This record gives sequence, C-alpha cells and structure tokens, in this order.
Amino acid sequence: MDSKIKINSKLPNAVTTIFTEMNKVAQEYQALNLAQGFPDFEVSKKLISLVSSYMEKGFNQYAPMQGALRLRQVVSNSFKLMHHVDYDAVNEITITSGATQAIYTAIATVVRPGDEVIVVEPAFDIYHPAIEMYGAVSVPIKLKAPEYRIDWNEFAGLITEKTSMIIINTPHNPTSAVFLEEDMLQLQQLTNGTNITVVSDEVYEHIIFDGLQHQSVCRFPQLAARSFLIGSFGKTFHVTGWKVGFCIAPEKMMHEFRKIHQNVVFAGNHPMQLGIAEYMEEPENYIHVSEFYQQKRDYFINLMQGSRLKPITSHGTYFQMFSYSEISDMSDMEFVVWLAREHKVAAIPLSYFYSDKFDEKCIRICFAKNDKTLIEAAEKLCKI
Repeated sequence: MDSKIKINSKLPNAVTTIFTEMNKVAQEYQALNLAQGFPDFEVSKKLISLVSSYMEKGFNQYAPMQGALRLRQVVSNSFKLMHHVDYDAVNEITITSGATQAIYTAIATVVRPGDEVIVVEPAFDIYHPAIEMYGAVSVPIKLKAPEYRIDWNEFAGLITEKTSMIIINTPHNPTSAVFLEEDMLQLQQLTNGTNITVVSDEVYEHIIFDGLQHQSVCRFPQLAARSFLIGSFGKTFHVTGWKVGFCIAPEKMMHEFRKIHQNVVFAGNHPMQLGIAEYMEEPENYIHVSEFYQQKRDYFINLMQGSRLKPITSHGTYFQMFSYSEISDMSDMEFVVWLAREHKVAAIPLSYFYSDKFDEKCIRICFAKNDKTLIEAAEKLCKI
C-alpha cells in the first residue's frame, strides 16, 4: 500500500540497532552469535514451573498497575539483604515491562524540551533516542580504554543550569567496568544542592567479579533521594525474553513515574511476576549469580590465551571486551563483519555506543553461553 501520509519524524537520525544488524550478519555467514547479550543455556526448571503454575491457577489477567505486591515486597527484601536499605514496597517500587521501559519512563517523567542530560559513553543505545524524543539534548562524557573510568573534573564542567538528569550504568554495558565507591561519592557531591535527577541503570547488579561490591545508588542517601534505580530480572535469571524489570525511587518521584507508566503499559506480565516472586523468596536463587558468571568469564579468557585478541579486564556483566589493534587497522564495524564472514564469530563494535562513533579498535563479546559454544568460539578466534 502506497501511503500519501508524511510523517515529521521524531527520530530522524535513528538507524536499525547494531544488535539487529549483527544478528542478520551472523545468520548470513552462519556465524556463532556472541553479539547480542542473551544466554544460550537453559533457564531454571523450577522458575519455569512456578510461572506455569500461576498460569494454571488463573493469574492470567492484568496485574496491578504498580506490579504484583508480592514481587515488590521481594525486591524490597532483596535490597535490605544486599544493601541494607529500606524501600517501601507499596509506594517506592514499580514492576515494569523490562528495564528498557523503566529507563524510558524515568526519562519521560523528568526531561523537558531544552533540558540537558549527561550520559556516560559508551552508552546503551536507548538513552539518546529517549532523550531526543522529549526535545532535550544529550551531553556525553567519554570513557576510554582500558580502564573506562570517569574524569570527574571533566564531568563537573558539563553540569549547567540546564542539566536536569544524569544517566549512569554500573556494572557498565558494554565496557564491563564498574563504578567504585569513590565514583559514587563524587557523583553525590556534584549533585548535592541541585535539582538534577539520576537514572542509575543497574540491570547487571548481580553480575560483578573479583570480590568487588556493587556500588548501587541506594547505598548513598543523598544520591538515593534523587535517583530512579533500574533493575532487570531478565539479566539475573537468564530470561531476557520475558521483559520483566523494576524501578525504585523515593515516593514523590515514583508517584510521577507511575503517571507515565500507567499510560505506556499499565501493567506487566502477571504470572511471570508471581513466579519470579516465589523464586526470589529463596535468596540462594540470586546471591550466587556473580560466581556463576565469573566462572564463565574465567573459562572463556583461559580458552582465549592463544588469541591475538587482547582482553580488557571485565569487572562485571556477561560481556568481555577485546582489543584487535594488533590484528588489523580496519574500523571496528568493518572488523566485526570480517570476523563473522571469515571466522564465523559475530561480535559487537564498541564505536556504535559512542555518539561520535569513537573507535579504539575494540569489540564486545558475550560469554553468557554454554561451554560448548565458548569452546567453539575460542577455537575459531585463536586461529586469527
């Protein structure tokens, strides 16, 4: 059908995501897909059974707009256990249709035309479009290899009277860096006395390595008082396709968040919420996730010892960064296509996550895969 309608695009510069593009490349060249961040191993049979049981019990209609209270209470309890903080399950926690929806809703709640939003780059690719949708301007601050740490003096210089929001992500996708306590204290100090809100994307909160402790915004009272904290059950329980996440914020902020939330999705998947709630009532089902993924990371790095790809230390998430600078001077986009075509492994180019396409000859590989997949991938990559 040939439509005569002309649409004034709200996102005129938007392109197909790199994940969709690399999935197509992986299929075209029959490459192992270590690009998009999803596990290829089985989900807990107990969790599957719990969700099924709630379907069979008849919980197939709308959940409460705020999310099932049982799950909100479990989330509250988990933050008491992990961080020794107390969030009110009734008024300060909302269950969302994935973390993406939570992040988008938090941005929609606060950002207005003409505002400035400081974004730590490389940045997950939903941040900038959501900011643009509301007529605001992204102000990036760039992390660089190999440490990917924030220059706080530079950061301070970016804050203006137009700054309405700061978006952070720890553990950080795609670099696998983590914020340290000193970073959070710097952020807290810089925002004190301002009207700046913080969106803290903490979807990999349970995937952190080498004895490091997740420095959630909730651990810092003055930061917590201005923050939307975003989490994801999909990342923790290997169920990314379920799209169940949450947002935590002080009551006044959450009241405004829910105004947007109820008009975007109203409520998320009911039986999945209840199944996850019962599963999480046993903390053993989530407190060892970091150990599981650290074993995966260490196993993959050991397999890659003979490779010319040079690993950059992964402190969290289920991604591993590699520098290919000793192999080629191709752009990272050219390199990942070549890698899929010639060596049958699909990865993600880091430059995609920078607004200026900054290219340090680094790629991101997902190691949330079964051992067979990791062995096969390492064998291919070590032949380069």
